[in-house]
Amino acid sequence: MRKNLYLALAVLGLLAPYYFLFQFLGANGFNISLLTDQLFANEISTFFAVDLILSVIVFWVWMSAEARRLQMKNTWAYILASLTVGLSFALPLFLYFRERKMESK
Repeated sequence: MRKNLYLALAVLGLLAPYYFLFQFLGANGFNISLLTDQLFANEISTFFAVDLILSVIVFWVWMSAEARRLQMKNTWAYILASLTVGLSFALPLFLYFRERKMESK
């Protein structure tokens, strides 16, 4: 049951961020400079951005150790997922496959 919840959260974590990214791209095109400017536009948006960046780094450290402990393969995929979508996708995706691995043992 929990495994399926993680998978549903991964799908939500994939779709929700991209909804807003596509809105930005539709209005501004592929303007990385503007995206970065808006991400760090003020103290509160910088707070959220820095918090998220640090959370992703913590996830990478934990995920690497946990994947090694469980002998999970393809950990690069979760790093790629966090870089191309975000933690909202990568974390539940990893938890889904972690649950599958633990069930198989």
